[in-house]
Amino acid sequence: MSNFAVADLVNISAQTLKSQATSHLTSIQTIASRMKLLALNALIEAAHAGEKGLGFSVVAQEVRAVSTQVDRLTSILRLDLSTGVDDLTQAVSRLTDEASAVRSVDLALNAVELIDRNLYERTCDVRWWATDAAVVACGSDPSAEAVAYATQRLGVILSAYTVYLDLWLCDLDGRVLANGRPDTYPDVVGSEVGRESWFRDAVTLRSGDAFAVADVRTETRLRGAQVATYCASIRADGRSDGAPLGVLAIHFDWQPQAKAIVDGVRLGAGEKERTRVMLLDARHRVIACSWGQGMLSETYPLRTEDQAQGYYLNERGDLVAFHETPGYETYRGMGWRGVIEQKSIA
Repeated sequence: MSNFAVADLVNISAQTLKSQATSHLTSIQTIASRMKLLALNALIEAAHAGEKGLGFSVVAQEVRAVSTQVDRLTSILRLDLSTGVDDLTQAVSRLTDEASAVRSVDLALNAVELIDRNLYERTCDVRWWATDAAVVACGSDPSAEAVAYATQRLGVILSAYTVYLDLWLCDLDGRVLANGRPDTYPDVVGSEVGRESWFRDAVTLRSGDAFAVADVRTETRLRGAQVATYCASIRADGRSDGAPLGVLAIHFDWQPQAKAIVDGVRLGAGEKERTRVMLLDARHRVIACSWGQGMLSETYPLRTEDQAQGYYLNERGDLVAFHETPGYETYRGMGWRGVIEQKSIA
């Protein structure tokens, strides 16, 4: 049962108890009022009877006093009951809000964990493919024949992996020697990438076991697609300690994969329309959004207070929950965060 269902059940039970108790107290007050009226009538009759009615008058006075006391106690009980039920309802509401916030933090963690597990596999792919014989041969001697063979081999790899847009084999000067989809992206081969951050990081890698990664960006040479680029160094004989020969860059097709992550967060009935699920990079730039807004253009005003996880209400009263990437296996992540922004029902 969800937190909302439990809260509804408790609130309904409390209100039902309040209604039933109020009904009983009303009946008691009605009886007390009748007793007062009877006592008053008895006092009037006792007064008419003179001395003979003095004893009866004492009894009537006592009945009126008791009925007054019952009426007063009933009023106190009614007030105490109303206050108690209201306090219970408020406590349940606070607990429900707390549970909802904690759940949103967990959902934010789940989103960033899923993408990190996915990207961990990309780091494994690029390091493995950098040792491919055709890739190493082309890096060692980029003859026309070696380039053609590497191009063919990269194309075969791409045909088996639908999450990549293209694979680029670059020399140490930053010139693209071969790519896996020359028919789709004919302007890639021969282009200069030496100034790209991912290339600069890749050429400084100390071994074939290391990798480099760039922030999500648009790549003009891939028709403006959003990509996450992972790189490994190509080394002599495919050995991790071999002399560097070049760089292999693989361009992960970011947008559809990230959309599947944020759209796949499990939200309850009625939550999806008022909940924005996002992935933010280390600069709080929106790199994925379930509402399809702000990708690579919006910097989200996230308040973390230097905490890895947490939640707060923003200036509009909306819940904002976040969780920083914990990394996955040997992939430490890039400081990204999963974020859940949920509009208040009120």
